[in-house]
Amino acid sequence: MNTLESPEATPTGSFRDLYDLLKPRVMWLAVFTAAVGVVIAPTQDNLFLSLIILLCISLGAGAAGVLNMWWDKEIDNVMERTSGRPLPNEKISSDDALVFGLSLSMFSVMFLGLVSNWLAAFLLGLTIFFYLVIYSVFLKKTTPQNIVIGGAAGAMPPLIGWVASTGTLSVEPCLLFLFIFLWTPPHFWSLAIITKEDYARASIPMYPVLYGVEKTRKSIFIYTIILISCLIIWS
Repeated sequence: MNTLESPEATPTGSFRDLYDLLKPRVMWLAVFTAAVGVVIAPTQDNLFLSLIILLCISLGAGAAGVLNMWWDKEIDNVMERTSGRPLPNEKISSDDALVFGLSLSMFSVMFLGLVSNWLAAFLLGLTIFFYLVIYSVFLKKTTPQNIVIGGAAGAMPPLIGWVASTGTLSVEPCLLFLFIFLWTPPHFWSLAIITKEDYARASIPMYPVLYGVEKTRKSIFIYTIILISCLIIWS
């Protein structure tokens, strides 16, 4: 009798696998935009608190990435671009990824609330929920507007950074939210043009898949003009 059967996936994976689950490029982009919100906030300088705030936001962004990968495991397995991620490769089990993502979510939200304020913590929790449930579960495979609506999650970090620093909402972080929200569709549609066949294989209704490259380029141009116009008006 063979008692040395290999498990379906390693229990925890390596540190590198866990780090990859965080979607590090997306996470660091969130940290950068959150830092803008923290820096421009009209509060007394407190470098240590600012770093703690950015740590909480980075962990929250990473947690959202983990939960997104947990939900999208089958999609990632089909798409060539994402097939090398830890879950499709069975370097980490789905259960471990879920526990990791939920634990990181709760820690980041609670810690931000304790060191800063609970409005910022609520916004961070709302962002994680929106990215997992609204975008990943309901929008991604049902509408070509998935990235348009889902882009709200990616636009939240500067708003959270500002609120964590000041305890209040204001026009400035809302404008930063708007700029990133308008930037998101042309950015992701440009990438989707390159990986159009990959999305089609996974049955994800990205704009280029449903409407073709030319119409997508026109939409990218329109969003870019709107974004530039908003930036000019603000300046």
